[in-house]
Amino acid sequence: MSNPLGRPTWFGIPLAGGALLIGLFGARTFSSQGEAKTPAPPSSPVVVELFTSEGCSSCPPADALLAKLAERSPFGNAQVVALEEHVDYWDDLGWRDPFSSHALTTRQYSYAGVLGNGNPYTPQMVVDGTIEFSGGRAQQALESIAEAAARRKTPVTMSQAQGTAGKAGTENFSVQVGRLTPSGKGGAAEVWLAITETGLHSSVTRGENAGQELSHAAIVRAMRKIGEAKPDRDVSFSGDAAIPIRGEWKRENLKVVSFLQEKNSLRILGAAEISLRP
Repeated sequence: MSNPLGRPTWFGIPLAGGALLIGLFGARTFSSQGEAKTPAPPSSPVVVELFTSEGCSSCPPADALLAKLAERSPFGNAQVVALEEHVDYWDDLGWRDPFSSHALTTRQYSYAGVLGNGNPYTPQMVVDGTIEFSGGRAQQALESIAEAAARRKTPVTMSQAQGTAGKAGTENFSVQVGRLTPSGKGGAAEVWLAITETGLHSSVTRGENAGQELSHAAIVRAMRKIGEAKPDRDVSFSGDAAIPIRGEWKRENLKVVSFLQEKNSLRILGAAEISLRP
């Protein structure tokens, strides 16, 4: 997308600075209409987490931004892996969020201790576990994604097992992580698996968003650690995991995300995302 002056934009947001242009669109040239003339490089996965709640009146614009980031991905060398994580500390303030989870609140508190903001808040966006900011700041989101996409990533691959080897209502996934280089104080590198669902919405009747119909991005339905990567091996992790899939979840809207995250720094080193097979 471009504006009448020929300056590249994204959803009407000017892409300020050459570094941001290169980060988002790769080392390409643009015509006066903002059209790329050379092929884009391979996309680099960037995990974008949004801590949000249906009880928070500031959250719907941030939810919409995350949805746009995911829908328009990949752009350039950035492949956005969206995780919309609903916290539960708003649940006693007029509206109980049906997608909230105390485990996700705990995850946000961990980020608060590492990233230096002190107290959890909503909407909060965290990019690759390294930077946090208010979730409605589109320009900052684009800049942070560009910076994260430029960093070297540990390769993560994932596949859904054929057939139904697990119990009824579960799906089996295989995850493999490439060579991992230790980062000192970052701590052990943990392998996580998450299930997300798009297309969800709520008619809110109470609280700050009373009377609104709220739509969401990729809501985290489940998330758990499945193992730990071992450094200085060609394959630092290889393992299988069985994840329960609840009947009310719409399979056509489900995706599976695997990511590698340092235990101490919470820096995300690599990620992969696949759609769940029908």
